[in-house]
Amino acid sequence: MLETLTAGFKRARERLAGVTTLSDANLDEALADVRRSLLEADVDYGVAKDFLERLREKSLGARVETKVRDAAGRVHRVTPGQHFVAVCEAELAALMGPVDAALARRDGVVSVLLLGLQGVGKTSVAAKLARQLQKQGRRPLLVAADVQRPAAVEQLQRLGASIDVAVHAGAAGEAPPSLCVRARARSKQEGFDAIVYDTAGRLAIDEALMAELRAIAAATEPANTLLVCDALMGRDAVNVARGFAEQLPLDGLILTKLDGDARGGAALAVKAVTGVPIKFVGTGESIDRLEEFRPEGLATRILGMGDVVGLVRDFEEVVDTQQAEADAERMLRGRFGMQDLLTQLRTIQRMGPLRDLLGKLPGVGEMADQVDERELVKTQAMIQSMTGKERERPELIDKSRAARIARGSGRTPREVQELVARFRQMRDMMGALGGGGLLGKIPGLGRLAGAGAGAGPAALDPAALLGGGNRQLRRQLEARSKSGAKKKRKQAKAARRKGRRR
Repeated sequence: MLETLTAGFKRARERLAGVTTLSDANLDEALADVRRSLLEADVDYGVAKDFLERLREKSLGARVETKVRDAAGRVHRVTPGQHFVAVCEAELAALMGPVDAALARRDGVVSVLLLGLQGVGKTSVAAKLARQLQKQGRRPLLVAADVQRPAAVEQLQRLGASIDVAVHAGAAGEAPPSLCVRARARSKQEGFDAIVYDTAGRLAIDEALMAELRAIAAATEPANTLLVCDALMGRDAVNVARGFAEQLPLDGLILTKLDGDARGGAALAVKAVTGVPIKFVGTGESIDRLEEFRPEGLATRILGMGDVVGLVRDFEEVVDTQQAEADAERMLRGRFGMQDLLTQLRTIQRMGPLRDLLGKLPGVGEMADQVDERELVKTQAMIQSMTGKERERPELIDKSRAARIARGSGRTPREVQELVARFRQMRDMMGALGGGGLLGKIPGLGRLAGAGAGAGPAALDPAALLGGGNRQLRRQLEARSKSGAKKKRKQAKAARRKGRRR
């Protein structure tokens, strides 16, 4: 996701890694990398130019404190490169935000009018939005006002049935404004406290479409008018947003297919060009894959720093916190089996694609595309082919049992033995660590991965969750972990020598 943007900022960060001061010369080189990535990502030229000017001004025009004290009272030295990254993060977030994703209410009812061209995913977004309102305790009504596209009404009815949300469809030949007025009356009569209007689109903006949308808006007086745009359209998405904003007052945008967007031009430029904020982003096909847009989270992901806050929110959606904490405490004593691992893997799957999860981890995002999603399915199949005793005590699995499990799961005995070996290594590591917890706000996963007490987000070892098909990624992660540990040992040794000299 957004690989083009991330690559440019990564090159700039690496270029400044060893410098002792920020100067016009070395900053020009770093900004050239950023400029190139912005233009390759299809960001509007004017937006890119203004952004780069602000980066230069904030990087050179501010006094940099070389030492800062954290909440624990520890002193850290700030390098010029780190200052540049901090400026980039703040300016990226400012470019895309601020954002208030909360939907407005009118007379206690959340009403949303969805607009957009044909093919951007309005009907799917309508159902996803209804699902989100449903999670908030509301009773939504979906309105099938797209009478132009064949099967649009049937698609919305099918999606509504999958999440147990009522769908209002008009009579044959009924005009969309009249249909929406009757739907609004129905919502009042039947006690719906949220209503989402799915309207028709066109291949391009035309007067007939705008006249229909203006008539619906006038008849329904929605509290929220949201435009749905396809992130893969790049600069065209920004132009479409500008065209709609000139015709109708917009409260926000929903950017779909962001998970498949390698460039990121629309996400970065649409607020600056149109003045309309992104409120939600679609990051997958699942009915639950609609997220409130967080400029800060996307900014840190663009910079290759992950999005731990977003990761925490994902976990809170699918995890029973109390149960997860109880499980984690038991696991840290080394008292867990394959069934616990199976539960953790299912939790991860409910969060969405594994590569999206890894993309939110600091320092791992650039390798997320190397993940083979099928490995989780293979691991589950092997665990499910084990007996209850084998899941509880994997050490019972000898060659004969491994062969039986392999036949039952469609894998090889070697793969079964590798899974057992990885699991035992992970369990031994956690038993030795005892108390700590990685990503303290995320119950279960961090502890499952085996971080030490007081470890920060960068200490996660995702390799523990990856199967044999991800050997290359596991080797890279393990090498990185060993390199970090070696660096820490050197630092500790140098500190001890310094202490002795004193």
